[in-house]
Amino acid sequence: MDDKQIDVNVVDQWSIEDIASLYKAGNWWEKEADSSFIPSLIKNSFAFVVAVNKETDTAVGMGRVLSDGVSDAYIQDVVVLKDWRGNGVGKMIVKKLIDHCLSKNVKWIALISEPNQEGFYLPLGFKEMKHYVPMKFENVI
Repeated sequence: MDDKQIDVNVVDQWSIEDIASLYKAGNWWEKEADSSFIPSLIKNSFAFVVAVNKETDTAVGMGRVLSDGVSDAYIQDVVVLKDWRGNGVGKMIVKKLIDHCLSKNVKWIALISEPNQEGFYLPLGFKEMKHYVPMKFENVI
């Protein structure tokens, strides 16, 4: 892939269909998931990044950061369409997210890697947080 084919930008809006397709490509959504909240998801992220195929003006990848804008930031939802994987697009997305955080003086940046994807993040400066366990609230009350 020629990196001149791809633009990676922080956006405040994007095609609902493109973003829904990316979530589905990441196996994070079922085929019939409601995508009506995508505009709010993009707008309310600290940074939402889209990797765009310049020829078609469609999203081939995305990622976002959640943050208070002061101390901590969490990268999540990094995904690249299957046909574009292995070409550096994911790396471009993560670097853009890191650069955005650092430009806002947010220096504590973390993420939760999917199993067996740690090797992707290690060369980008991430290290395993030993003695910490990611947890998720399950409504059991």
